[in-house]
Amino acid sequence: MDDKTIRIGKILAPWGVKGQVKVEPLTDNIRRYDNLKSALIKYKDELVCMKIESVLYLKNAYVVVKFEGIDSPKEAENLRNEYINIFRKDAIKLPTGHYFICDIIGLDVYDEKQEYIGTITDVLQTGANDVYVVKRSDKEFLLPAIKDVILNIDIDNNQMIVRLMEGML
Repeated sequence: MDDKTIRIGKILAPWGVKGQVKVEPLTDNIRRYDNLKSALIKYKDELVCMKIESVLYLKNAYVVVKFEGIDSPKEAENLRNEYINIFRKDAIKLPTGHYFICDIIGLDVYDEKQEYIGTITDVLQTGANDVYVVKRSDKEFLLPAIKDVILNIDIDNNQMIVRLMEGML
């Protein structure tokens, strides 16, 4: 997408007989769908704003969404593997010190001496803490997203300052 939108889910498959879709949430707060009125989705090769009619939760792991105008499993099939996006202005406000994954990816990483280490290319969500995948030249290494390692994140200046532990590079 772009800097004005954020992905919050991936449509996995049609669900039920009324055109609902099963969604893998790409958010820490699965209940964020409760207040969602509409979303941006690529439908028939066009990005469209679709109104949400209803939401239900499956085992607190998946979301079932019914979009207005999608009324059959055949129509819902056209949404398979598409992403649910929202405008950034509609995103949940994060507490201080928390960031959207899409804002972390692409940050330049520097050590405490301001020496360039690499660029974050991915964020792995392990359960205990996130892990940042950092790439430099043709090498990749992992940084745990813990306070002992991540000293400062500056989204506006596109950089992260880290303290490297023994054996990280």
